[in-house]
Amino acid sequence: MKLRNAAATAVAAFALVLSLPTSALAATGDFSYKYVDGFGLEHKVVLHDPHSGKCINLYAVGDDEVQPGYGPHNRTDAAVIVYKGANCAGAEYRLRANGNPARDDLEVRSVKFEPAA
Repeated sequence: MKLRNAAATAVAAFALVLSLPTSALAATGDFSYKYVDGFGLEHKVVLHDPHSGKCINLYAVGDDEVQPGYGPHNRTDAAVIVYKGANCAGAEYRLRANGNPARDDLEVRSVKFEPAA
C-alpha cells in the first residue's frame, strides 16, 4: 500500500513539473552574435533557448579584457537587452523579439532576456 502511494505521488509530481510553463525560464528560439578570435578568424555563436531574467556573459567575449562580440541577432520570442560591458554593465540596447540582425557596429559582451509576458 505504501509503495502504491509513493508511486502515485511521484507520478503526480512529475506531471506537475511537466505542466509548468517554461516561458519564464527560457526564451524560445536562437540568439546569435559574431566575434573575431586571436587568429583573426570570425566565428558565429548561437544560444538556443537562452535563460530569461538573468545576466549572461557571452562566450569568448564576456570579459572586458577581450574584444567584444558584434552583430547580434535575436530570433527568440523574448526581447533582449544587449550590453557593451560584461556582467550587464555599460551601454545597453534593446533588441525586440524575432527581430532583424543588428548592424555589425553594435558591440556586445553580455545579454539579459526579458521574461515572456
